[in-house]
Amino acid sequence: MLNSSDKSHLHVTVSGELSSLGSATAWINSPPLSETTLKGKVVIVQFWTFTCINWLRTLPYVRAWAAKYKKAGLVVIGAHAPEFVFERNLDNVRRSVTEMTVDYPVAVDNDYAIWRAFNNRYWPALYLLDARGRIRHHQFGEGGYTEIEGMIQQLLTETGASDVERQLAPVSGRGIEADADWADLKSAENYVGTERTENFASPGGLTTDRSRSYGLPNALALNHWALGGNWTARKDSITLDEPNGRIAYRFHSRDLHLVMGPPMGARPVRYRVFLDGQLATTAHGIDVDEHGNGIAAEQRMHQLIRQPRPIVDRLFEIEFLDKGVQAFSFTFG
Repeated sequence: MLNSSDKSHLHVTVSGELSSLGSATAWINSPPLSETTLKGKVVIVQFWTFTCINWLRTLPYVRAWAAKYKKAGLVVIGAHAPEFVFERNLDNVRRSVTEMTVDYPVAVDNDYAIWRAFNNRYWPALYLLDARGRIRHHQFGEGGYTEIEGMIQQLLTETGASDVERQLAPVSGRGIEADADWADLKSAENYVGTERTENFASPGGLTTDRSRSYGLPNALALNHWALGGNWTARKDSITLDEPNGRIAYRFHSRDLHLVMGPPMGARPVRYRVFLDGQLATTAHGIDVDEHGNGIAAEQRMHQLIRQPRPIVDRLFEIEFLDKGVQAFSFTFG
């Protein structure tokens, strides 16, 4: 996944990628679309996965463009390419499409066939194709919205559309879709599985594929994290084996998110969120109530902290009252 510093919006002229749409494993919100059915249309293909905060913050813009320019001939396609195993489950994708109000066509790309055809490497990545199927613009990561919309208008005008509104679509991301507080963002995404995690601070380090007891250190440096209680760490995740386990993370950002939840079919997991040793009340995120409590019912990204100013280094802790939760990655905003 990318943040704004990783973005690119160069013009390219590669063709043929739309033929890969026939390799989608499923379609949501639409019958299957193809190079033939899209002939003469201006097309956006955006790669996404439903736990990606960077994609979520682009969603208000893409949703607005899909609605505003549909009559003029724009077709928006969300190519859902999973990062985590649970994102391959079609029921999970359908639920996320509904909950996140993704109302444009979604091509489910579980086999990464569309991803490979575009030679893509990022979530989110947006490709803008003209009526001849040529990529005329792309954007990796967040940002570049004014330039993208200007190119949409240009390409629609090239097709002969006469009703292209020149004013930019009004967009205001709310809740989890709000733009990051880039000026105060000093914490980067961190996976918690053994393969890609950084700055793990519990004594003895992480042990792969074996349940063991972990202890929280007395203090954590910025962007370091630790576990308390009995956990099993695997390459891509950690799983709590007994109730009352904890995760601690010292971070610096307005928002803190954790991709987590019980496996499908398992019981929901209750949790409590703390900030600097106190229950997160005024600083709670949208998945936490005003008393610092929450329930993880499915595997997805949970917003646990949205703190008021001043934004300084904080110690986040989450205590799980029930066993069975799996955690995958932290993201910030």
